[in-house]
Amino acid sequence: MKKRLLATFLKRDAGFYPIVTLTGPRQSGKTTLARLTFPKHTYVSLEEPDQRAFAKEDPKGFLKRFEQGAILDEVQRVPELFSYLQTAVDADATPGRFVLTGSHNFLLMEQVSQSLAGRCGILHLLPFSRAELEEQAQPEPVHPRELFANKKTQLALWETIFTGFYPRIHDRQIPAPVWLADYVQTYLDRDVRQLVHVGDLDTFARFLKLCAGRAGQLLNYSSLALDAGISVDTARRWISVLAASFIVFLLPPYHRNFNKRLTKTPKLYFYDTGLAAHLLGLREAGQLADHAQRGALFENYAVAEVAKAYYHHRRQPALFFWRDLTGHEVDLLIEEGRELLAVEFKSTQTVTTDLLDTLRWWQQTSRQPAESACLLYGGDERYTRHDFAVLPWFAV
Repeated sequence: MKKRLLATFLKRDAGFYPIVTLTGPRQSGKTTLARLTFPKHTYVSLEEPDQRAFAKEDPKGFLKRFEQGAILDEVQRVPELFSYLQTAVDADATPGRFVLTGSHNFLLMEQVSQSLAGRCGILHLLPFSRAELEEQAQPEPVHPRELFANKKTQLALWETIFTGFYPRIHDRQIPAPVWLADYVQTYLDRDVRQLVHVGDLDTFARFLKLCAGRAGQLLNYSSLALDAGISVDTARRWISVLAASFIVFLLPPYHRNFNKRLTKTPKLYFYDTGLAAHLLGLREAGQLADHAQRGALFENYAVAEVAKAYYHHRRQPALFFWRDLTGHEVDLLIEEGRELLAVEFKSTQTVTTDLLDTLRWWQQTSRQPAESACLLYGGDERYTRHDFAVLPWFAV
């Protein structure tokens, strides 16, 4: 099992709170991480019908078995437990008594905020980052530029984006198309039915594929709804479902106005590029080199890696994009205190001068210094051009 960056913070927070909650997408490694971090805790999966029935029918008796601590997996399946957990830790607030895991962020956090506020540390575990996959150190992003410090890789760009970062693909050496097909089917059959009442799963599956075709783009709910054959309200609700189960996330536009009218529409990204590539119908990495979504998937890879770096260091990322109504756009803005780093993404292996035009325009408009902007590209070299840092794809 590869070391997870979040393990340090999970252990740390268990010294602060009587309960720690670990959320993230299904199959991101939450159960493995919890069991390795707390080997003396009793493990109980509330996916098992008998355990779930016991917890629902007699929550007090269920919890009394675990006075020395327990890992309660997929705890959102039994919302009745949360009030009893509150009572239990109010009576005995020993740090780290209970570790809760769950893959439905909306259902889990609703219960945590209602019953366990102030008693619970909350951490998010996403699929492997590239650094974790290669077992490399990744510095805490105290300064945005520190996110892009890596100088080596053994991976190939398009193979990495195509395969994605779900642990089981790498731990078990399962071909990505095989595992991801099963993952999507399991997600539709189990998670979607639990999160929202969808009468026609085929329509939701088509909606999911349409979202993959819009990765890295402004999220136009009307267009998405029209193509999926559903209402705009349904499209909004289904995007919320995908976000709550950690399939997609929305990147908001930057709130600050640099003397231009700004778009207010977020951009759509997938937490895992392998899943997005699978939904696009790609069946081998070589198809990515000249695919229409090549640039979008490269951008999605980089934005997701930055998000993972923050979440896996127990930080809430302040990530945005910037776009005005005349079409000028900066792919990613990373805000850290008063620091602001602008990042452009280009999937090409060759950097020409015109690829820096957006950064030059940004520098003039925002009056930020050149070192507050960089270009991440599909090549392997690191250098400076016209005062802007040009960074290889594996820098993050």
